[in-house]
Amino acid sequence: MSDLRIPYQTLIDTFREILLEYAFTADRAELCATLFAKASLDGVASHGLNRFPFFLNYIQEGYIDVNAEPECTDSIGSFERWDGNLGPGNLNAHHCMGRAIELAKEYGMGCVALKNTNHWMRGGNFGWQAVDEGCIGICFTNTKPNMPAWGGSEPVLGNNPVVIAVPRKNGPVVIDMALAQFSYGKMHSYKNRGEQLPFDGGFDENGSLTKDPGEIIEKELALPIGLWKGAGLSLVLDMVASVLSNGNATHDIGQMEEEHAISQLFLCFYPPKLGTSPFSDKKLDAIIDNLKASSVFGDSDVRYPGEATLARRRENLEHGVPVDKDTWEHVLTLGPKLNS
Repeated sequence: MSDLRIPYQTLIDTFREILLEYAFTADRAELCATLFAKASLDGVASHGLNRFPFFLNYIQEGYIDVNAEPECTDSIGSFERWDGNLGPGNLNAHHCMGRAIELAKEYGMGCVALKNTNHWMRGGNFGWQAVDEGCIGICFTNTKPNMPAWGGSEPVLGNNPVVIAVPRKNGPVVIDMALAQFSYGKMHSYKNRGEQLPFDGGFDENGSLTKDPGEIIEKELALPIGLWKGAGLSLVLDMVASVLSNGNATHDIGQMEEEHAISQLFLCFYPPKLGTSPFSDKKLDAIIDNLKASSVFGDSDVRYPGEATLARRRENLEHGVPVDKDTWEHVLTLGPKLNS
């Protein structure tokens, strides 16, 4: 497989035209297309271009209702609860992060819990959405069971991605990570390239650690980050998301044919409303400066989360977004298949 570089706007236009054929309204097609394109622009093709065909397949299979919009079911001060009505996951997440931002700007902090939604694709998009509005953003989602409890031999936990984003004039800090050592999207990318993972990423059927993405995907036995600590964190994030949203927990999702109707949480803080120090940016800069001044092994370079994203974004806007040639050519063949 080989890479091409495609202009960012071409990515958006291509996704939008296909989504229009799948009965999206014009404005929703534009936003959905942009969210997919942003993922690839920032170097996360596993949840951008590469995930787009899976998204269309979920529409065809009836798991995603392209016309469904989220509905507020409870509002209590700075907290709201929403039902995603099984609409497109990235649109639901964008809307709910937007509401959390609005609540934060009114109250200082805002929290939105969401149930009955679908995969949000690249979670980092919603961290960047928060920092672009000057907010600290935290969001997380549960998933189907695809990770074992520590010491377990079957998938009972989700890899439950979490995003934490901190606004900063000299470059926001945005961490976007699954609670598995590698996200399943990333493992699929390695598998499709015929490559092994650079580090152990899960367990084989005998309980031994392996770098083989295909074996991990087949058994759904991803390795938790931090070993038992990641397994514990997965458990509590699932509990918080499902309890606050009144939605499905990971074990509920595991009883379905495919992963859908998941639960998410979006939390924002707006520092100016909370009376933070006018020197807060200097404090953040000092933290980053201290980090980057630390000694390293060999020729390593210390970077903060999100630093490489900004540089990659600038490069890809100038030279085009790298795409896998085979995947791009496949996407170009996609069209209306709802009635086939």
